[in-house]
Amino acid sequence: MGNMLRNPVIPGFYPDPSICRDGEDFYLACSSFELSPGIPIFHSRDLVHWQQIANAMTPENGFYMERNCCVGGVMAPTIRKHGELFYIINTNFADRGNYIVTASDPRGPWSEPHWLDDVPGIDASIFFDDDGQAYVIGTGECWDNGAGKMERGFWLAKYDVENFRMLGRPVTIFNSALRNAASPEAPHIYHVGEYYYLLFAEGGTEHFHAVMAARSRELFGFYEGCPANPLMTHRHMGYTCPITNVGHADLVQTGNGDWYAVLLASRLIGGNHKNLGRETFLCPVVWEDGWPLFSPRSGRLDWEYPLPALPETPAAAPEPALDDFDAAELGLYWTVWGTPEPDVYCIGGSVASLKCVRQAPDDELRPMSMDGTRGDGRFAAFLARRQRAPETTVTAKLRFVPAGAERAGLAVVQAMNHQLHLELAEKEGGRVLRAVLVTAEFSCPPYFPGFASETRRQVLSERPWDAPEAVLQIELRGQDWTLRCGTDREHLETLCHTDGRLLNPEAVGCMCGTMLGMFATGGGTDSANRADFDWFEMT
Repeated sequence: MGNMLRNPVIPGFYPDPSICRDGEDFYLACSSFELSPGIPIFHSRDLVHWQQIANAMTPENGFYMERNCCVGGVMAPTIRKHGELFYIINTNFADRGNYIVTASDPRGPWSEPHWLDDVPGIDASIFFDDDGQAYVIGTGECWDNGAGKMERGFWLAKYDVENFRMLGRPVTIFNSALRNAASPEAPHIYHVGEYYYLLFAEGGTEHFHAVMAARSRELFGFYEGCPANPLMTHRHMGYTCPITNVGHADLVQTGNGDWYAVLLASRLIGGNHKNLGRETFLCPVVWEDGWPLFSPRSGRLDWEYPLPALPETPAAAPEPALDDFDAAELGLYWTVWGTPEPDVYCIGGSVASLKCVRQAPDDELRPMSMDGTRGDGRFAAFLARRQRAPETTVTAKLRFVPAGAERAGLAVVQAMNHQLHLELAEKEGGRVLRAVLVTAEFSCPPYFPGFASETRRQVLSERPWDAPEAVLQIELRGQDWTLRCGTDREHLETLCHTDGRLLNPEAVGCMCGTMLGMFATGGGTDSANRADFDWFEMT
């Protein structure tokens, strides 16, 4: 890295970053959508080297999540420090909606959710003014356009964080920077000098994403839009710009008085595909004429910037490539799809053991009700890590004797039922190793009325396999993917090649990034059988 800051500062599927400072320490929270545990928390002292220190939402504090399409769940958290507590406000689409959790230390433990039944809308944010009073900012159909129609906008209300209730009625403070703009969302308020500043996203989180700002001398005034809007976007740079979907920003001031923004963006892989989803980037911010100016001089989100004038944080130990499951607990970077039942996976005896539950990672998609109704079995026995670089190889040793519809192996999972499986299964009384491509067609996003989808499964290649053990490998070189298998890692043979673009079509978008991991399923029936993985390596 030398004397430059390199973007993305947190690579891989870590979107919707929010940041706060406590003395010399910076803490950052990201969305996790349908993954469990949820809301990864990172720490840094130099804004360059980030280390995951916790997951804010875990089964221990009552976290509930559902496996479905990858694009539901928890998104757009805001993290703030006030007094002796850290606060995260967030929306859980699989549970009761908006909530706040608190902790005296970002490493946890975090409290159980305080459900905000009187806070409507999505992307709620919290703001503490200089006098300590708390406020909640939210989105909704709250702006009257004067023609008898309510449009999306931002509202503000005083909030009681001791009793977790709104004080007074919400007041509409802004609508959108562009007339009838798509998806004004992700609001944050800052008190800087004589103004209150509203920073928000607009244009949707894909290609037309942008960062916008407005300000007011009165907290509850109707805010004036920045004449330089958008403050940051790449939508004018075309569909081949290697950094795209730029938006959803949060500001932080260092102890030196310098300002920076964390924001999400996606890297193109193969020209028009966003395998890694939305990642966390950072850029410097200066103030000119009473407005924030993002990435001065270039006006775009760059790959590199000069290092912040902060003491360098020693580089954290990287995520280990090889996990031999000798530790009593999994690393913070491991996730499960949906909140699992207690015995779905277990770690012991140098083995990660997955139960053949009736659900499969590629079960048919469901409409998202977002009504807080909890269901049984809404998880997959899928233990995974985020893909963090365009060239990545995963290898694992599997011990498994399938029967009936049972199957287990490695899986590459993208949103909306786009997956690739390298699996051991039973066929006609024998066993086969096979590569299965899973894709889906859908009518609209699953949170829209009338959602319908059709999942398709295609066996790309298979071969007989009599041994109860197999070493499986999936190599991803950009969009050129190779699947291999063998009795040991020194004697791997190519099973087939496939095109990664099939799992990353533009219709899938960029809400989530690729997950790589191990899975097991009973294929419609709960089974006592288990798939044992001796080790898993991601390089």
